[in-house]
Amino acid sequence: MHSIMPKAAILAATLLAGTFLASPALAQQPTTEAPIPAEAGVMPAGKLDGAVVPQGYRLDLTVDPTKERFSGHVEIDAEVKKAGRYVWMHGRDLKVGKVTAMVGGQPVSGTFRQVDPTGVALVTFDAPLPAGKTTFAFDYDAPFGEGPAGMFHLKVGDDWYSWTQHESIDARASFPSFDEPGFKVPWNVTLRTPAGLKAVSNAPEVKTETANGMTVHTFGQTLPLPSYLVALMVGPFVTVEGVVPPTPQRPTPLPIRVISTKQNAGKLDFALEGTKGVVEHLEAYFGQSFPYPKLDQITTPILPGAMENAGADLYADSILVMDDKASTAQKRLFGMVVSHELAHQWFGDLVTPAWWDDIWLNESFANWMGFRIGNEWRPDLNIGAGALAEGFNAMGIDALVAGRPIHQKIEKNAQIDAAFDTITYGKGGHVVAMIAAFMGDTKFRDGVRGYMAAHKYGNATSAEFFKAMAEAAGDPRILPAMQSFTDQQGVPLVTLERAGPQSWKVTQSRYVRYGMKGPVTKWGIPLCLRQGDIRQCSLMTDTTTTVTIKSAGPIMPNAGGTGYYRFELPAKDWDALIAATPSLSGGEALAVEDSLNASFYAGRVTADQLIAGSRALAANPDSYASGDATGLLQAMAARGVIAESAKPKFRAFVDGLYAPQLKALGLDPKAGAHAGDDPEKQQRRVQLVELLAGTARDAALRAQLSKAADAYLGGDAGALDPALFGAAFDAWLGERKLDGAKVLMDKALASEDPLFRPSALGAIGTTGDAATAKWLLDEFQDKRLRQSEKLNFVRYVVYTPETRDWGYSWMKAHLDELLNGGAGIFFGARLPQILGNFCSVASADEFDGLRAKFAGKSGALELERTIERVRSCGKLKDVRGAELTAAIAKLN
Repeated sequence: MHSIMPKAAILAATLLAGTFLASPALAQQPTTEAPIPAEAGVMPAGKLDGAVVPQGYRLDLTVDPTKERFSGHVEIDAEVKKAGRYVWMHGRDLKVGKVTAMVGGQPVSGTFRQVDPTGVALVTFDAPLPAGKTTFAFDYDAPFGEGPAGMFHLKVGDDWYSWTQHESIDARASFPSFDEPGFKVPWNVTLRTPAGLKAVSNAPEVKTETANGMTVHTFGQTLPLPSYLVALMVGPFVTVEGVVPPTPQRPTPLPIRVISTKQNAGKLDFALEGTKGVVEHLEAYFGQSFPYPKLDQITTPILPGAMENAGADLYADSILVMDDKASTAQKRLFGMVVSHELAHQWFGDLVTPAWWDDIWLNESFANWMGFRIGNEWRPDLNIGAGALAEGFNAMGIDALVAGRPIHQKIEKNAQIDAAFDTITYGKGGHVVAMIAAFMGDTKFRDGVRGYMAAHKYGNATSAEFFKAMAEAAGDPRILPAMQSFTDQQGVPLVTLERAGPQSWKVTQSRYVRYGMKGPVTKWGIPLCLRQGDIRQCSLMTDTTTTVTIKSAGPIMPNAGGTGYYRFELPAKDWDALIAATPSLSGGEALAVEDSLNASFYAGRVTADQLIAGSRALAANPDSYASGDATGLLQAMAARGVIAESAKPKFRAFVDGLYAPQLKALGLDPKAGAHAGDDPEKQQRRVQLVELLAGTARDAALRAQLSKAADAYLGGDAGALDPALFGAAFDAWLGERKLDGAKVLMDKALASEDPLFRPSALGAIGTTGDAATAKWLLDEFQDKRLRQSEKLNFVRYVVYTPETRDWGYSWMKAHLDELLNGGAGIFFGARLPQILGNFCSVASADEFDGLRAKFAGKSGALELERTIERVRSCGKLKDVRGAELTAAIAKLN
């Protein structure tokens, strides 16, 4: 699985599904109050008790996406390990009408009762079941979800479609099951649909017939799968088909399809051809053929990212729906996410974690592979550099005292979704990259191949992966070094002090922000320093070491930017490194940016050095590094650390940095006007437009964009390039406020375009206009607005500085409904992030009062992180706000 953020300026604006207020069809149903019999034992809050082990499933579901509910008959072959009348399993919001178990050829009736909101269920049989083989059978019906959790449906244009999203524990909302990753078994699937609809599942469709006026789609038996990877899709889909030609690893062609809703017909060929190349690169890396007999790439308008269902991946429309004229950012997203999800077909599907505490290994490895294989597929897009950008972004979360390690014990269902966060993806991927770089690419790849071979079509643990890596490396120190990063929270800080003309004293400690205290922590750090052309690496396991480099020039304490650590330098050495930043590689420039910003957050580098670093980074040619050169200063302005009196000077500073660059590149906002430029140049132009029109509020540019947007909205489809939608609609709304928001809303809701619709809605939500914010959350009602889009408006309004106070009051008043509505994975876990733009000790104290609402929910940890971040920012503002404001105010 991979989540995406469609509006980079809004940290929490991932497209998440659920209900705006609790919906009867989706809200968690109250559990039965009858006591649990003593004989049944204690309800399993996490793992089931192991008394029953499934051996295989037969699903026969009737799915009509136009209806409110679907129905099914499910049979589960199982091994009863412990005799008795009671069986613990899973089912959430299911209306189960009939339960039987076959014992000695005779059925034994039972009753199904959900006993916990997370979907833990107790089945009580009329007579004890003996140990041995049995078959459970269930007849049931259940509601479709409105957002991507379980089986969900959506009207797109004039047609209804349904999809499934089962990771992490939402398969239990689609069918009764033993819903754990360790139960990996074959599945036989039959889908009964209205005539004319297509059906998709993990295995190829082997028979299609008509019965009782319905089309019966029968699929071949799957290879062993856990429940969270089962896919069931139904609708009047459009498809494009092809094959991946034979490769050295696969002697026969691999059938592939790209499947989407009707309005995307004609926009799927890019994804089809791109997928072919990604599969070939992955087969070469793993040294084996694609693990399943076919590959379907399916899209839906409301998934927050993508999901690696075996042989039937599911994606947000915007990831796959495009053509060759798409922006660099969209092509980068395609390459990274498709490579990520298809890497999972081996690492996650072929070999699956035994339990959710090892899900980090799935996601961290796939994240690294996503950037690596994406870069191999299209080197011109510079996809690989994005891995480091994501890793450094994760350090901002990992540096907090409140947090968790990558590899964390999970004991309760409520903890599972919180494991799908920046620590797992960003930090985990960066740590994998660091170890791979230290071991060497060939040895690391051989370790991966050995691990895959040992656990093919089975389950494995982190310990088994570490063992395979240590064996491949031939270095026993690798194991404890890896575990020091995966099993401990926090970011190492490497502090360099001069010990002689060509030697450095290096000390490791745990990085903390100003005003915070963290525990003493020690890592096994693959430390790589560079000075001039000399690159020197060692494994730093002691608190202090001395390094000698016989070269000249500024010292770069994180060569290549691959190390997962921050660094600190003496003031003069900082100045020398900052001066050299325009000529550093993109990875090293990102490392400088992260460590310089971190040093300011910790109260060390001066405001003048921070500003000098922004100037230097803006001159670096790498779009990842230069695109966020003023990122910390923007955050300080948004959070009030830079006083209002200095903000005109700050905007002028940003304008002075970037306006000459945009002038040199040139700008024609028309669609495809710059399609002939190389991808990096295209991306840089878009970044400059967003910075100048947004942060700098450049009046001339905003007028140009507003004019183009007006023409586009007036019917001239060629007047505005989709890559500029966000900036242009923001400028257009800046002149028109609420009246413009109403016009743009109507046009957005009348469209199914996967770029226009979310861009328009995002611009409406982030206007900063109080009247528009109140209209969105208190007044606006339209059945065309999806539940996930309603939730995003809450996020936009609260996160936008001008409306955050009112938005927080609204959120607090509606918090019960927001938390208890049926939402997909990530919603509850990330909801507190939208408070991240507050910056005061008083605000942190206010948020302390929300703890009771989040207690026992997946968002509890994120709330603690948010409180710490807001409090730390407040302390920094108190001690350094005046200094930073003065430094900005004196700029020319």
